[in-house]
Amino acid sequence: MTLQFMPETAPTQTSKRPISFALLLLSAYLVALAAIVIPAIAPFSETSLQVGLVAPEDIRAPQTISYQSEVLTEQQREAAERAAPTMYTAPDTSVARNQLERLRSSLAYITSVRADTFSTPEQKLVDLAALEDIRMNQELGTRLLQLNDSRWQAMQQEAVVLLEQVMRGTVREDRVEEVRRNLPAMVSLALTEEQAGIVAELVSAFIAPNSVYSESLTEAAQQQAGEAVSPVTRSYKAGEIVVQRGRVLTATDLEALQKMGLAQPQYGWRDLVAAAILVFLAILFPSLYLRRNRPLISDSRALLVIFILFMAFLITARTTVAAFDILPYVFPVAAYAMIVAGLINAETALVTLLPLGFLVSFGAANALELTLFHLITGILGLLTMGHGRRVMSFFLAGAVVAASGAATAIAFQLPLASTDLISAMTLAGAALLNGIASATITILLQYYLAQLLGTTTALQLMEISRPDHPLLQLLLRNAPGTYQHSLQVANLAEQAAERIGADALLTRVGALYHDIGKAVNPVYFIENQAPNNANPHEKLDPATSAREIIRHTIDGLELARKHRIPKRVQDFILEHHGMMIARYQYANAVKAANGDESQIDVKKFRYPGPRPRSRETAILMLADGCEARVRAERPKDEEELRTIIRNVIENRASTRQLDETHLTLQDLDALVDSFTTTLRGMYHPRIEYPKMETPENQENEPITPTRPAADLSTQPTFKGVSPDELKAK
Repeated sequence: MTLQFMPETAPTQTSKRPISFALLLLSAYLVALAAIVIPAIAPFSETSLQVGLVAPEDIRAPQTISYQSEVLTEQQREAAERAAPTMYTAPDTSVARNQLERLRSSLAYITSVRADTFSTPEQKLVDLAALEDIRMNQELGTRLLQLNDSRWQAMQQEAVVLLEQVMRGTVREDRVEEVRRNLPAMVSLALTEEQAGIVAELVSAFIAPNSVYSESLTEAAQQQAGEAVSPVTRSYKAGEIVVQRGRVLTATDLEALQKMGLAQPQYGWRDLVAAAILVFLAILFPSLYLRRNRPLISDSRALLVIFILFMAFLITARTTVAAFDILPYVFPVAAYAMIVAGLINAETALVTLLPLGFLVSFGAANALELTLFHLITGILGLLTMGHGRRVMSFFLAGAVVAASGAATAIAFQLPLASTDLISAMTLAGAALLNGIASATITILLQYYLAQLLGTTTALQLMEISRPDHPLLQLLLRNAPGTYQHSLQVANLAEQAAERIGADALLTRVGALYHDIGKAVNPVYFIENQAPNNANPHEKLDPATSAREIIRHTIDGLELARKHRIPKRVQDFILEHHGMMIARYQYANAVKAANGDESQIDVKKFRYPGPRPRSRETAILMLADGCEARVRAERPKDEEELRTIIRNVIENRASTRQLDETHLTLQDLDALVDSFTTTLRGMYHPRIEYPKMETPENQENEPITPTRPAADLSTQPTFKGVSPDELKAK
C-alpha cells in the first residue's frame, strides 16, 4: 500500500523558477565568456611572452622572413659609441706660461735663501719650508743648500727647460701622475742622477693639466661612431625554430616573435567563436545536471554560492596566473571543489569542477596538461575530504592535492629532454603550495560563506552537535524530558534522512535543537512535568494554554540567534510544526464553546510557521509527530505501529504541510519503513512477567530492587498490604 497524496507546489513559485534559472545560466555564460576573452585583449595582457619569461614550447617561424633588427642594430650602435675615444681640448699655452713663471719665482726664492749670509743653516731650512708651490722637506732642503753655485745654476736652467718641454705637450687630467713619473728620464744626462732627481722633484710640483675633457666633442665623436654602424639584418626560414622550449626569452627573441606576430595574441573572430563554443559547452554541462537535480534548482542560495565561487576562481585564474609558466600549478582550483563539496555536496562539486578545469587552462600552451592537473587534484581532494567533519580531513585533503599534483606535473614533464632535477623540484614545490593553499582557502571560505549566505558546513554541524554545547546543556538542565525526546527524534530523523538521501547530519543536528525553546518554560510541556504534580495548563484557558505551547518555537529562535546557531538549523526550530494547530487546546476551546467552531479564532491555536521548506525539516516534522503518537498510544504490534505512522504522515500531507518540501510518494513510503523500523526498536514490546504470590516465609523480606516502583500500583495487594504501604516500606 502506498500513500495516495502528491504534494503540490505553488504555481507562482513554479513559474518563476525556470525564468530565474535561465537568467542565471545566461549570466554565467556572459561572465565566463568575458573572463576568457577580456584578459586576452586587455592592455595588461597583450604580450603573453615577455623578456625574462621561459618559452612554454618550441616556437617556429610561420613563414620565411627577413627584417632589420632594431635590437641588434642598437646593441652594435651602443658598442660603437662606447668604443669611441674620449675627446679633450687642445693644449692651453697660458697654463704653461703661468706654471713657468711660478717655477722661476720659486727658483729665485731658493737662490736668495742660499745667498743669505746672515742666516744659519737651520734658519735657511725653515725659510725653504715656507715655499707654497714646492713641498720642501728637510732632506731636499739640505741637498739644495749643499750644492755649489755653478751646479745650482745649471739645475735651475734644466728645470725651466724641462717644464717648458713638458708643458708644450698635451697634459690631461688623467695623465698628470704619469707625466710626473716620466720626468727623471727627461732630465739632461749632463746632470748626475742625484741632481736629476732634485730637478724632477722641483718640476713635478708645477706639472698641471693643460687639456681638459670636452663633453661636446666626446658626444660628437660617439654620435659619429654610432651613425657609421650599418643596420643588422636577421632572417628565418619557414619552420625554423625561433625560440626553443625552456629558453629564457631575450629582447632579440621577443623582437623576432613580434615581427612574426607570435608575441601578441591576435584575437580575431575565430578565437572569439572558439571561446564562445567552449564556454557554451562548459555551461551546458552543469545545466543538464541541475535540471535533473530539482532540490538544488529550487535552492537559490546554493546556486548563488556555486555561481559566485565558479566565477571568482575563473576570473582570478584568467587575470593573474594564465600568462605565467609555474604559477598555474600553484593556483588552487582544487579548493573550489572542496568548498562546494562542503557547502553543497560532492556530486555538485565534481560536476562543476570539470568545466572550471578546462576553462582555466584554455589557451595555454600546455592546456591539456594543466586541465588534467586541475581535475586530478580537485577530484582526489574532494574525495579525500569526504564530509569534512574534522579539521584534519581538510589538511589530509591538502596533502593529497599536493602529492597528486606533483605526480601529475612531473609525469608530463619527464618525457621531455629539457626536464632536469631543478625543473622537477620546481613543479613539486608549486604543487605543495597548491595543496597548502587549497586546504587553507577551503577552511576559511567555508566558514565565512556559511556565515554570510546562511548555509551550514559539516564542520559547523559537528561542532554544535557536541553534548557540551552551552545551548544543549541549557536544555538538559532545564528540560531533561525534552532533551531525551530530542535525542530520540534525532535518531529517528537521521535514519530516515539516510534512507531517502537527504542530509542526515543536518537533520540530526536540527532535531537536537528543534525544541530548544522549551527550556524557557519547561513545566508547560508534559515530558518535563514531575509525576503527581499539577499540570499548569489546567489553570489556563485554552487560548492561553495554546499560546504557551506555541511560543516555544519563537523562544527557541531567540535562543538560537543568541548562541549563533547557523540559520539552516534555525529553520528546524520554526518549521518543525509548520502551520499546524495545537489540537488539544483547540479541542478544549471547541468543547468550551459547546461545539460551535465558528466562535473560535483558529489563528490563536495555529503555529506561526512557515511550513517545512526542505526535505530535512519535513523529515523532522514527521519524525517528531510519529515519535509523540507512538509514545502516547503504545501500539501492540508492528502493523498497528505502521498504521499510526501512516496516519501521521497523511495528516501532515492532507493539511498541506509538505507542499514545499519536494518529497515524492516514494520518499514518503521510504519514511514509513524507516520510522517503523526505528520506532519498533525504541518501543519494542516488554515481557509480561507472571503475577506471584508472596510466600509466607518471605513475608518480612524487603522488596527486591529489580521490581520497578512504578509497577507496584498495578499489582494486587500482598497479604492485605496496599501498594502505597509497600512504597512507604
